[in-house]
Amino acid sequence: MFTHKRALIVIALMAAIAVAQDKPADKPEAGERHEFVIKNFHTESGTTLPEAHIIYGTYGHLNAAKDNVILLPSHYMADFHGYEWLIGPGHALDTSKFFLVATELFGNGHSSSPSNTPEPFHGPRFPVMTIRDNVQAVHQLLTSELKIEHVRAVIGFSMGAQQAFQWAVSYPDFADRIVATSGTAKTYPHGFVRLEGQIAALTADSAFENGDYKSPPTKGLEAFAMVWTGWLYSQEWWRRELWRQTEKPGTTFEQLVQKYRTDFIPGADANDLILQMRTWEKHDVGTTPGFNGDVEKALRSIKVPLLYMPSATDLYFPVGDARYEAQFIPRVWLLPIPSLWGHPAGAGEDPADEKFLNQKIAQFLRKREN
Repeated sequence: MFTHKRALIVIALMAAIAVAQDKPADKPEAGERHEFVIKNFHTESGTTLPEAHIIYGTYGHLNAAKDNVILLPSHYMADFHGYEWLIGPGHALDTSKFFLVATELFGNGHSSSPSNTPEPFHGPRFPVMTIRDNVQAVHQLLTSELKIEHVRAVIGFSMGAQQAFQWAVSYPDFADRIVATSGTAKTYPHGFVRLEGQIAALTADSAFENGDYKSPPTKGLEAFAMVWTGWLYSQEWWRRELWRQTEKPGTTFEQLVQKYRTDFIPGADANDLILQMRTWEKHDVGTTPGFNGDVEKALRSIKVPLLYMPSATDLYFPVGDARYEAQFIPRVWLLPIPSLWGHPAGAGEDPADEKFLNQKIAQFLRKREN
């Protein structure tokens, strides 16, 4: 059985592993689930959703001054529990000090998604959402619903890091600090090609029926899972068989591969998976209004200190892309995660990575100047 912490990270990263139900004793609380509804939400694609639903979780308590807020935007197909590796006593985010708002991306099956939106926007007719659409919706949640006009930090992993960068560009004075782990300010062409390969694998199943499937396109979902798995960890992670650290004793490589193939994200809807990949593909802070597609100009506009923590072995967001972007960010602290765990290093899947991230993020949040 896997630990709860491991399950949270793996579900968020699409790893197919059974989840243990035990809750670690060092977690101060379970997050409280909430829902916010925006009427007539205008998307960048030009579509207006009659209702846009945002699911979010909160941890801790908002103080009277409303100046103890940290925003945690979710990553691919994750729910609001995806950052609990950062939360609790002895972790970077102590809920006795901070009020945490953890939001869920459009398309994850809980917030407005292809799978849960009525016609005329059900399934493949759901509009492609951008990272900016998600940031705009969460800005409305914070300011209109929670009456929060400023946050201490935005901390994001993967697609959460994409949102963190977008917050820094779209709302440059909204946060005191930005933390981005295993994610970049733009999806570069290699990342686009990777995602298109995963979409192609999923949609090649004849049962997909252009998104109007009558039952889950199982063969396509399995093909998608195997393509995704090949990019998840580093090549050396596989060569050293580091998966044995988290699997039951006696698990074979063949059994591991079969789990990834058949149970990558239990119950995930194919159209939801594709929608979030399209969101990922379109991410580019340079296309924010006012920057005319110039990502370097957008990065130079970031005002606040930014802790940039790429994984040294990430195949989704290579460390070279982070080094390229960091040279344009005025107050950046570029700190690669020294890990063999590939993309999941940015979510602390390995205990050593979790410790490193918690220490460095806590230190960054305490800094007065970058």
